[in-house]
Amino acid sequence: MFDWLIVGAGFAGSVLAERLASLRGDRVMVIDRRPHIGGNAYDHRDAAGVMIHKYGPHIFHTNSRQVFEHLSRFTQWHPYEHRVLAEVRSPVTGQPMRVPVPINLDTVNRLYGLSLSESEVEDWMAARAEKVTEIRSSEDVVVSKVGRELYELFFRGYTRKQWALDPSELDKSVTARVPTRTNRDDRYFTDSFQAMPLQGYTRMFERMLAHPNITVQTGVDYREVRDSIPHRRLIWTGPVDEYFGFRHGKLPYRSLQFEHRTLEQERFLPTGTLNYPAEDVPYTRVSEYKHMTGQSHPFTSITYEYPSAEGDPYYPIPRPENQALYKKYEALADATPDVWFVGRLATYRYYNMDQIVGQALATFQRIDASLPPRAANDAVAARKLAAAGD
Repeated sequence: MFDWLIVGAGFAGSVLAERLASLRGDRVMVIDRRPHIGGNAYDHRDAAGVMIHKYGPHIFHTNSRQVFEHLSRFTQWHPYEHRVLAEVRSPVTGQPMRVPVPINLDTVNRLYGLSLSESEVEDWMAARAEKVTEIRSSEDVVVSKVGRELYELFFRGYTRKQWALDPSELDKSVTARVPTRTNRDDRYFTDSFQAMPLQGYTRMFERMLAHPNITVQTGVDYREVRDSIPHRRLIWTGPVDEYFGFRHGKLPYRSLQFEHRTLEQERFLPTGTLNYPAEDVPYTRVSEYKHMTGQSHPFTSITYEYPSAEGDPYYPIPRPENQALYKKYEALADATPDVWFVGRLATYRYYNMDQIVGQALATFQRIDASLPPRAANDAVAARKLAAAGD
């Protein structure tokens, strides 16, 4: 008898499994339908020996010391600050050029052949910003900050490829995640803690799940084993609509397709990622992992990302009707005893990795406060067995 069956061996499931096993002494079974642990953060060495991320680049960053210190129990770190360029056409010359994103002082000066200062570029952007009475959509967010031309260059095409929707049809949260700067800071993230697991994400997950109270099975579908694995309670990190048999219909997601290439050269890109906002380019970005991992190797490996309507669910589509549909599933989840729904798919929200870790740690605190320790559970079970024998 397992105290817990955890469905999903990504961040949410693995963090909870380790906490339940280590701090409560619970017996935990973790299953995942994929043939590996680590969820979307799974990394491995490709045929050439270059460390790659199977499901596209995962850059760890957080402002939470608690989250960073918790993960530091299972990994050392390689310092890394992510930088991204975008290939766009100059509005002055019409020629393709690569400039930093998020948009900053250097982006504007290079695009327009200017030499503005920080205060001057702030005024320059303000002069081009459109007045928006009420910011509702992703388009509103951008044009109210930097105007129509930069919106068209950097956001409209990229967003339409990524979501198969115009920014005017998407919730404002989509582009609100991408800042606009008036200084020369070209880091994609500005969090206090920015680093990559020194030996990779997969090794970090292996250490997290190495507790003797944890059993892991991969390549296993919950529907096929739920009745054959005895367990008291369930933690579900998969799609919430799937758990309930799509009772109210499927929640919409966007997916990604990945094209991995190994090149017989040491480097391919000047930065970790190069974005392609133009709609006539089918992929959204190309990433090169050696920038992120610090690996030394005579070859390099890169990944092209193609947004797709088909495939694994990656991004909940932020529209009011989708949130209304999720609320129906949330009500079912709230009314389901002995099942905890944790993570991006189970709560239909776009979370960064650190946010999922934080959610898992907070969920553990709620579990630990509401349930008796395993010894008490075992005592109850023993009494029931004895009574049945009598």
